[in-house]
Amino acid sequence: MDSVRIIEQWPVGHAATAVVRADGTVAGAHGDQHRLFRLASVTKPLTAYAALIAVEEGAVHLDDPAGPEGSTVAHLLAHTSGLAFDEHKAAWAPGKRRLYSNAGFEQLADHVAKRSGIPFAEYVRDGLLAPLGMTETVYEGSPASGASSTVADLVRFVAELQAPTLLDPSTVRQATTVRFPGLVGVLPGFGMQSPNDWGLGFELRDGKSPHWTGATNSPRTFGHFGQAGTFLWVDPDLGAACIALADRDFGSWAAEAWPPYSDAVVAELRG
Repeated sequence: MDSVRIIEQWPVGHAATAVVRADGTVAGAHGDQHRLFRLASVTKPLTAYAALIAVEEGAVHLDDPAGPEGSTVAHLLAHTSGLAFDEHKAAWAPGKRRLYSNAGFEQLADHVAKRSGIPFAEYVRDGLLAPLGMTETVYEGSPASGASSTVADLVRFVAELQAPTLLDPSTVRQATTVRFPGLVGVLPGFGMQSPNDWGLGFELRDGKSPHWTGATNSPRTFGHFGQAGTFLWVDPDLGAACIALADRDFGSWAAEAWPPYSDAVVAELRG
């Protein structure tokens, strides 16, 4: 794919990218596929997927009370627990507003660890990373933002998102469909969105504008980006996913560079 070479124009030290078809094959890649990058909030999809594995295994349930009073596991996954960004005290009643929250994911991990009796990082490594062969991923620190990984490993993860083997496909569909619809909230870096739709751990593109994906990505596109200059998205209508990792923190450069890059990828895949 010619479009993947666009990352050479990004104002970063190093960047790597890959485009992955729904059957798991790599349609195009550029940059060092095995270079370790900080993921920042792209950690959250890994955390969410492991939590959903815990749900399927019966260790936890989506309607378990977790987080502040009145909140559940589902609220924590969908950023509707009422917890603000890094505050472990509720700022809103659960289910009333979309408040993007690192604290919510930390409380989610604590809940899974308590109910399963297994440290959460171990749960992620044994339940998600090892089965997928993600041997280059380092999962440590905050379950909201602490992981580091490579494009090569994340290729395996986005292949799993498109053709699940560790979860029932219906669980992935549930996780990538809006939960608590109609809520407004700030999408970090892109301002107030109404609605600011999320699934269970995955942000949904829907009709958001501005947005970090391309204008031609379908409304069903889901994924996440991170303040480390990283993103991954899956577009079910396109039948493909895209990963991009860089070594420069998110800023205006990323908000300007990422959408046209995604549009170029979409255009090339559509032919």
